[in-house]
Amino acid sequence: MDTTLQDPLVGQVLDGRYRVDARIAAGGMATVYRALDTRLDRVLALKVMHPTLAVDGSFVDRFIREAKSVARLAHPNVVQVFDQGTDGSYVYLAMEYIAGCTLRDVLRERGALQPRAALDILEPVLAALGAAHRAGFVHRDMKPENVLIGDDGRVKVADFGLVRSVDAVTNTTGAVLGTLSYLAPEQIERGTAGPRVDVYACGVVLYEMLTGGKPHQGESPAQILYQHLHEDVPAPSAAVPGLPYELDELVAEAAARTPDVRPQDAVALLARVREARAGLSEEQLDAVPPQALAAEHDNAEDRTSVIPRALTVPRPLPVGEDVHADGGADGGPAGAGLDRTARFETLPPPPPPAPGPRRPVRPRRGLLTLVAAVLLVLGLGGGVWYINSGQFTKVPPLLAKTEAQARERLEEAGLGVKEVKHAYSDTVERGTVISTDPEAGTRIRSHDSVTLTLSDGPETVKVPDLGGRSLSEARALLKKEGLEPGMVTREFSESVARGSVIGTDPAAGTERRTGSAIALTVSKGRPVDVPDVAGEDLDRAKSDLEDAGLKVRIASEQVHSEFDKGQVARQTPAAGSRAAEGDTVTLTLSKGPEMVEVPDVTGSSVGDARNRLEKAGFKVEEDRGLFGLFGDTVRRQSVKGGDRAPKGSTITITIR
Repeated sequence: MDTTLQDPLVGQVLDGRYRVDARIAAGGMATVYRALDTRLDRVLALKVMHPTLAVDGSFVDRFIREAKSVARLAHPNVVQVFDQGTDGSYVYLAMEYIAGCTLRDVLRERGALQPRAALDILEPVLAALGAAHRAGFVHRDMKPENVLIGDDGRVKVADFGLVRSVDAVTNTTGAVLGTLSYLAPEQIERGTAGPRVDVYACGVVLYEMLTGGKPHQGESPAQILYQHLHEDVPAPSAAVPGLPYELDELVAEAAARTPDVRPQDAVALLARVREARAGLSEEQLDAVPPQALAAEHDNAEDRTSVIPRALTVPRPLPVGEDVHADGGADGGPAGAGLDRTARFETLPPPPPPAPGPRRPVRPRRGLLTLVAAVLLVLGLGGGVWYINSGQFTKVPPLLAKTEAQARERLEEAGLGVKEVKHAYSDTVERGTVISTDPEAGTRIRSHDSVTLTLSDGPETVKVPDLGGRSLSEARALLKKEGLEPGMVTREFSESVARGSVIGTDPAAGTERRTGSAIALTVSKGRPVDVPDVAGEDLDRAKSDLEDAGLKVRIASEQVHSEFDKGQVARQTPAAGSRAAEGDTVTLTLSKGPEMVEVPDVTGSSVGDARNRLEKAGFKVEEDRGLFGLFGDTVRRQSVKGGDRAPKGSTITITIR
């Protein structure tokens, strides 16, 4: 059954701008919807906080504060935050919508991944986390569900900066069990959450991608918690025989139980991942693990798979399948499962040589001939080796090494430094190697030279002063300066015109690296107290609202109310609330009171009479007079039973 049909938000327009089209997912803190920004005509994701949490002012403040921090992360692998706001009891974030699947979907459908695919996913994840760590905050809940893979192959990390209570791990629901699998020991023991907790979670995610299963299994949260605290994450090669030791070391470092043993943050781990990748051969990167599930969706005509085509796992050749001379199996790609021994035919043994006349044995001359032949073979072999391999060496991996360390490793490999270049980098630490030319692993001649490119750290610019500019002008100026427009928050202002920028976060003059998102605060205009026009005639109500600087809209429907027909029955926003000058107030007109038949309660007890009248929609007043102080029987009612009276009006009962 489609649960979106039961969701009251689906079909509504939040904040007069975001039309909610469908529910995507629901979590413990918020529900995510697919929505349309009716102003910019673009599809986006709308994360709406649960109303039960929205009543907690401190929680809402933290939600908004963290959202502003995330909005400043202008990184291609981070789900971007566009806007934040409130509409009645709904507090929401407007975010980038990613059409595709999650890493959890990939693992569920494909099982273990090839090392190349696992590293291709892990590297952009670490780049996103590295940007967050260098900006001063931590994800805290890294898991495959928060890794989004777009239909175009882009990898993005979601749910940045939204703080979660560690106390939630005591819950025994299946969703929490999934989160437990990625908690670092220090999160469990002390509740601390530094960059190394994200590093630990990434180590667990890498293990799961390489093996198809979580490192710690248990039937209860307590069992999983115990393993996190007392057992190391096993080597992936224990589950996938033949997996390179470089990947075992990578998982061991990232998922070490002692925080100090792990890389200090995601930037350092990314350097280790790239260094490990450089040490792997093409065959090792493309090896298909036994735990890889049969790719039932490899057929290009199949549309049932949720996995992008770029991430499909090649199907191993079934045992006993025919192999053809073109190198491919029946219906398979060329080169799949080729039996290289099939090219050699079995030939009969050569005939023995014809017997000839026996010659006298000359041991000494024969020995000299043998020695000469051996020396000749060795000499030729050594020459061939020198020509083909001996005069070449491989460029060692130098990523994230200092210049001195890089020179030392090149010298050990018999190579020199040709040139040192510099470039800006958001992820590689200042003064360390970004890249080499030729790349690591390339075969070059011994005693040749390598060009090093060192990081100058992130390129920084000053945030311009945007006060008083229109929103479109502010966005254009930020882009011109190499910055990105971030989340827009709107506030009332007595001095700044409606639609103009009040300020930025961070403030003007602050240095930020290029590409950073800058949050903008835009004026909603002068605040206006909405007057109370309920019960007024339409003309007078419009005059009062327009005099206050507000616009008026008349609702198409009318309702029954206590007011006469044509008078204002209700207004939105309500009387006494604050609106911006120029905002619209919607008026709903009255159809007049709803007439209801009055029950006959004469002769009834007071309690029974009151219940029957109130159930019919009337208010009740008692008239006991002088002689009815101790009575309990209704002798008379102000409107006779069977007559009609306005619903909500008062019926007086006389008691004797």
